[in-house]
Amino acid sequence: MTDLSLYILDITMNSVRAGATNISVLLEEENSVLTFTVKDNGCGMTREQVEKLSNPFFTTRTTRKVGLGVPFLRMLAEQTDGGVTIESRSEKEFEDHGTVVTATFHTDHIDFIPLGDLTETMITLIQGSPDVDFIYRHTTDKGIDVAMDTAEMRAVLGDSIPLNSFEVLAFIRGFLEDQYAQK
Repeated sequence: MTDLSLYILDITMNSVRAGATNISVLLEEENSVLTFTVKDNGCGMTREQVEKLSNPFFTTRTTRKVGLGVPFLRMLAEQTDGGVTIESRSEKEFEDHGTVVTATFHTDHIDFIPLGDLTETMITLIQGSPDVDFIYRHTTDKGIDVAMDTAEMRAVLGDSIPLNSFEVLAFIRGFLEDQYAQK
């Protein structure tokens, strides 16, 4: 994957596959440090499963036998003197289950890869999972403060207009692009 937005997409799609109904995608840039967090209320993982995530030959998917997303993300973060943490609570053990993936990168490091197109990442997620409540927030110390909550949009639109309709997706794209343009 060539930019971080694709890793965010991959992690968030894992949340969708884990049955999450609420997913937060939060990015904070401050003092040349980017931290992104993906938090969900999906089925979660056991401690043993979390420990195995660094192994590229471990995956819970049945469609392939390797899972390279987390190992590569960890490698990219560590190359910039950052890191990745994963906290998870399995639905088998906890009533308040879910997973939190946090990755930290030093953006002034030569090995930092581009952030990518976060607007298109969110459009892709909403288009593919219109019934999931996504909260998106991206803040920087340079004045960017972009926020979106699909539950709020759904409350305004009602049940008769799906979030993945062409018109709504076009509105969301413009809504996010306008916020990014106001830096």
